[in-house]
Amino acid sequence: MRKTFYFIRHGQTDLNLKGIVQGRGVNTSLNENGRKQADAFFNAYKHISFDKIYTSTLVRTHQTVEQFEQELGVSREDLVGLDEISWGIYEGKVQDETIMQGFHDLVSAWRNNDLDVHIENGESPNQLVKRQKDAISYILSKEDEKTILVCMHGRALRIMLCHLTGTPVSNMDEFPHTNTSLYVLSYENDKFEIIDHYNTTHLEGLE
Repeated sequence: MRKTFYFIRHGQTDLNLKGIVQGRGVNTSLNENGRKQADAFFNAYKHISFDKIYTSTLVRTHQTVEQFEQELGVSREDLVGLDEISWGIYEGKVQDETIMQGFHDLVSAWRNNDLDVHIENGESPNQLVKRQKDAISYILSKEDEKTILVCMHGRALRIMLCHLTGTPVSNMDEFPHTNTSLYVLSYENDKFEIIDHYNTTHLEGLE
């Protein structure tokens, strides 16, 4: 069985712009620039015959891919396994010095392979990997879906790319991301391989 996955991060939101922490529990919409990014991605990839779209349960991913649904009629399904990691008590807060230090300490722990560490009331990478694997198993079970668009979130996407490609999750920061950046992966013989790494060509000319 061979499949091709197009993984993108959602378009920009005002909270992205303002440096306010978004996570699984913050359900914000795209801003004007995010809409432009989504338009640019659609225009660059509308020629791809996607069999299905999978998104997180959060509206910013729905809005990023809605043109594929509305104009091309591609079916979309939400999966909780594609939701962003939960940042717990940091969600919805401005990234002040205290929170920035907290993030620094957290990411340092993750880089040291302490992958059960999380923000208070938040989620660890190991917890996220578990629900992501459930989501991927579900998608792979749909044998008639060969070309798949997946829209998700920045930190979640980095972690997803790690375990799909056999990269240690502690190395998640090796995968850059920006709003609507694209990774294309092939899947065959139970193996994922990146065939297009961090493609942002469609964003050229945007602010």
